[in-house]
Amino acid sequence: MVSTYDGLPGGVAVSHLCVYDWPAADGLRGGTPHMHLACSEGYVVTHGRGAVQTLTVSGHRVTPLRPGTVAWFTPGTIHRLVDEDGLRITVLMQNGGLPEAGDAVLTLPPEHLADPVTYAAATVIPADAPCEEQARLARARRDLALEGYLALREAPDPGAALAAFHRAAAALVRPRLAEWRERWTHGARAAAEATGEQLGRLAEGDVSHLAEAVVRAEEPSARGRFGMCGRLDVYA
Repeated sequence: MVSTYDGLPGGVAVSHLCVYDWPAADGLRGGTPHMHLACSEGYVVTHGRGAVQTLTVSGHRVTPLRPGTVAWFTPGTIHRLVDEDGLRITVLMQNGGLPEAGDAVLTLPPEHLADPVTYAAATVIPADAPCEEQARLARARRDLALEGYLALREAPDPGAALAAFHRAAAALVRPRLAEWRERWTHGARAAAEATGEQLGRLAEGDVSHLAEAVVRAEEPSARGRFGMCGRLDVYA
């Protein structure tokens, strides 16, 4: 067991998000509705105004966002960011950034959720495509996910519709669960276990882990990447 963990506190990750200002079919501007299956996610609003629309088995909710707001939600929360005036957010992500590394299923119409190949065809943005083409693809998948999101929200039996989406989403990510577990083992779990060991050592008067202190700093590894909710500055 290691006595220190030198990743970000708790094994979280961060990114900086400038929410899309593209108008959508319902007249609002913003990002792509989606859901995480194994991770919580938090927003620290740093600039502008907007809202996050959420949909769970408890119903539909709109949470206003303004500078200083901290909002977060647990797995199973379908969420859609709405930009009203240059909304910018620092995103906190559980499990070392897993929400941006696979733990996300967009609310596409059911026929696009049938299998990984069909889903990928509607969602993947090639990294080597020209910027204009990446923007076109990001906007197209946003619009397609919004179509599915509005259908879920307005379904005659929202509970049944959400349950069907949950099952389809779980089937899509199942092939990647071993990879996710590995990330969790070396991230959040390792961080928690390191704290437990440190507490045990301190209780015995052992301060040796304090001599292992480190300081780290990092600049974004990529800027302006087309994400689900907007343009992202991300960290390795």
